[in-house]
Order: sequence, then C-alpha cells, then structure tokens
Amino acid sequence: MLAIHFWSWNTSLLYTSIAASVILVNLQPAIVAVLSSVWLHETPTRRQWTGIGVAMAGAAAVVFAGGADAAGGGSRPLLGNALALVGAVTAALYYLTGRRLRTRLDLVPYVTLVYGACLAALLVIALLVDAPLLPQPGREWAIFAGLALGPMLLGHTGMNWALGSLPAYVVNLTVLGEPVGAILLGALLPGIREVPTLGVVAAGSVVIAGILMALPRREAGG
Repeated sequence: MLAIHFWSWNTSLLYTSIAASVILVNLQPAIVAVLSSVWLHETPTRRQWTGIGVAMAGAAAVVFAGGADAAGGGSRPLLGNALALVGAVTAALYYLTGRRLRTRLDLVPYVTLVYGACLAALLVIALLVDAPLLPQPGREWAIFAGLALGPMLLGHTGMNWALGSLPAYVVNLTVLGEPVGAILLGALLPGIREVPTLGVVAAGSVVIAGILMALPRREAGG
C-alpha cells in the first residue's frame, strides 16, 4: 500500500494540476476515520470529526491561497485525479494496517518489514513501467538521501511509532501539516525565501487548529 501510494501520487502530478492532486490525496483523513470506525472499531468523537473536517478544509485553502491552479494544468486530468485518489486510499490503508500491527509488533521490526516491502514493490513497478533507475547524477543521490533521512526515517517512522498508542485517524491527520511545514521551510531556506501571503498563513492556521481539535483529550488526573 505504501509503495502504491508513493507511485500513484507522484505519477498523478504528470497528468493533473498540483492543486487537484494535493486536495484529492488529502482526502485520506476522512477515509481513515470512516474505515477506522468499521475495521478497528475506533470511532472519532463529534469534536474529532469536526477537527478532521476543519483541517481538510484548511489544507485545501492552503493550496488555493498559494496560487495553485485547481482547475487546469495537466495533459490528462481525469487520469491524474484518479491516481491521486488511489494515493489517498492506499495511504489510508497503510495507516490503518499499521495501527493494527503496531499493537503487536515493536517499531523497528515493523518499519523494517514495511520499508523493505515498499522498496521491493517499487522496484517491481519501476521494471514494469520501464523507468530508468541507473545511473543517477550525484545531485539526485543527495536528494534521495535527504528524502530517506528526513521524510522517511524521521517522518514516517515517527508516525509509525505513534500508531502504537494513538488511533490511525489522529496520526494520519498530522499529514495535513505538511503544507504548513513546507511553507515555513520555503520562507526560511536561503535559496528559496518565499514569504507566504497572509491568506496562506491564515489557511495554515486553520489546519493547525483542526489538528489540535482532533487530538484526544486527556482525562482529568490521567
């Protein structure tokens, strides 16, 4: 599921607009919440449903406030949109399965199995679509290493750690914070220095508010 998520979402950007792709793949918190109720019997409270909706609306607003074209852009938008939706569903299944397995498996054995299976599946997909894997320029290897150390080992592993104690719909919802983090990095990195507009800042604040609203509340004395 993780491999198909990576492949389908990245491939969707070849055919549809960035805005459409991001909005569709960010449907995953709602998918996770519904399936979590049915499969894992972990149902969000009314407040958490509201928080999920607020965060998803904020994520969509970040895209529009950033000036991305939601309607056009892309040679085959229907195909691209379908691939982005596949990315949302497979990501949801990845988090739901992780929530179930992490209650029985420690973190290191779990991520070793998951990341290894993901790599093997992506290699098979690359062979099937005849994607060139080697050689790669040195700059690309540096980018790959950065992605592996940051988003994968820290980001995904951190969320897989959290799945051991938190419901999947709570952990998955934090993914909507990615656009906010990207905005901050874009503003701070010397080579980019893209200062966000007030609209983007406001929309990002909505995302954060929704995530905080959906977090489980600790009982008094707990």
